[in-house]
Amino acid sequence: MDIEYTEHGKYTVITVNGRIDTSNYEQFGEKLQVLVKEGKKFIVLELSKLDYISSSGLRVFLSTLKTLRAIEGDVVLCCLNDKIKEVFEISGFLSLFTVAETLDTFDFN
Repeated sequence: MDIEYTEHGKYTVITVNGRIDTSNYEQFGEKLQVLVKEGKKFIVLELSKLDYISSSGLRVFLSTLKTLRAIEGDVVLCCLNDKIKEVFEISGFLSLFTVAETLDTFDFN
C-alpha cells in the first residue's frame, strides 16, 4: 500500500495505491489518525488505484468517518473502481459516506 497526500483548500486528498488488508490496515489507520490530530477534518480518499480492501480496512474507514463527523468533518470516497464500489455496497457502507465520481467533479468548497 502506498499513500500520497495533497491539500485542496480545507480538504486533504489521500490517494491510496494497492491493498488495504490485515497486514497493513493498522498502519493505514494510524496515518489517518495523525492527520485528524493535526486538525484535518475533511478527508477525500481517492481510491482509483485501490486493488483490494478487507473488512479490517473497512473498519478503519468507518472509524475515521465517525471520528470526523463527531467534530463536524467528513470523509469523501472518490474514484471508486467497480470492484471496490461493490465491496462498499455489499457491506452497506456506501450509503454512509459522501461519494464523488472524480476529483474534477468534486466541489472542494
